[in-house]
Amino acid sequence: GLEHVTYPSAAVKGVLGRTLGIPIFQEQVIQLAMVAAGFTGGEADKLRRAMASWKKTGELLPFRTKLIDGMQSRGYDKAYAERIYQQICGFGEYGFPESHSASFAVLAYISAWLKFYYPAAFYAALLNSYPMGFYTPSQLIQDCRRHGVMVLPVCVNQSEWDHRLQVQGASMAIRLGLRQIKGLSHAGGRQLLQLRPAQGYQQIQQLYGLALNRADLQALASANALTAISGDRYNSRWQLLDTQHSLPLFSDETAGQVAQPPAPYLAPPSEVAEMLEDYAATGLSLQQHPLALLRQAAKLPRSVPAAELVTVRPNSPVRVSGLVTLRQRPGTAAGVTFMSLEDETGTVNVVVWLATAQAQQKNFLTARILQVDGILEREGDVVHVIAGKLVDLSALLAELNLSSRDFH
Repeated sequence: GLEHVTYPSAAVKGVLGRTLGIPIFQEQVIQLAMVAAGFTGGEADKLRRAMASWKKTGELLPFRTKLIDGMQSRGYDKAYAERIYQQICGFGEYGFPESHSASFAVLAYISAWLKFYYPAAFYAALLNSYPMGFYTPSQLIQDCRRHGVMVLPVCVNQSEWDHRLQVQGASMAIRLGLRQIKGLSHAGGRQLLQLRPAQGYQQIQQLYGLALNRADLQALASANALTAISGDRYNSRWQLLDTQHSLPLFSDETAGQVAQPPAPYLAPPSEVAEMLEDYAATGLSLQQHPLALLRQAAKLPRSVPAAELVTVRPNSPVRVSGLVTLRQRPGTAAGVTFMSLEDETGTVNVVVWLATAQAQQKNFLTARILQVDGILEREGDVVHVIAGKLVDLSALLAELNLSSRDFH
């Protein structure tokens, strides 16, 4: 309803009426060439085939004269004919048959329905399908929790290999699976599950009898998967250093009579250290979001959270900060890169022009946490930031960790 739709003829309206005057589907281009420019069915089909690869082969160029001349001879304005040709050229970059559109629409509808009515199952399925699409497990978990779904950590006694649903009170929660642990072999995880006692593992020594290699054990400890039997990751790793169970003295039949000294208690890691290790071990964290910790520590002055960007006036300066979760440069975008920055409230869409990226290449390419000073643009519900200055804030987390350490 923002632009008035006009059609130069009833024939064109018959082809483009459903899409408000714009050719969207391949079938429409074929029909348009036939009814408006006098193409035969065979010529229109050649035009369809040429569209997909015209930038590489130039095969679309020979059709220009025939299309424009044919439309003019049938009373269409030359400017309109030229516009239709340019639309066909652009269409060749992304066009598809109408049947594909219907298939995608059905998938989008089903996905939205599942996410609304069965969010836990929806997110668990997406996580188990990874790698797929643009979103990392961390992004999916953040979105999942913002939609009210509880996510439970990896546990040696509760987790399966895949992520699964688990009853939690009156609702369903997602229990993270062993597959999320970096460095845990599939063979090690499979044996851990196959030999898991009905009552679960009770002490860390039980794991020594499995065919888990040292790397598997360390991966489990670092991912905090052994909390149920040996405490937090610090204490779990400490207990794994105890190799006395393998010494001849303690393998003797009298070993059970030897008094074992109590395991030393190590102070738990700080919240920042816990979060950093979570990301290192599993690629995600159920602790506070890194940006929330930085904001609480006053490390993000004047940076507007993603959820508050709707309150910023369009075309005004703004500063945003977040984890870089996506850098995408489509072939049709003429060097423009689309970035996604994730903070504790949501995702910020950032547009980086080629000149900006080239002038600040290091920060653009390597920053894990990025601050962007730019201009906010809004069209309806769509908000994005046109990047100006890029600042790498990745080192701030390490500084925060150092300042929060509690030495005992």
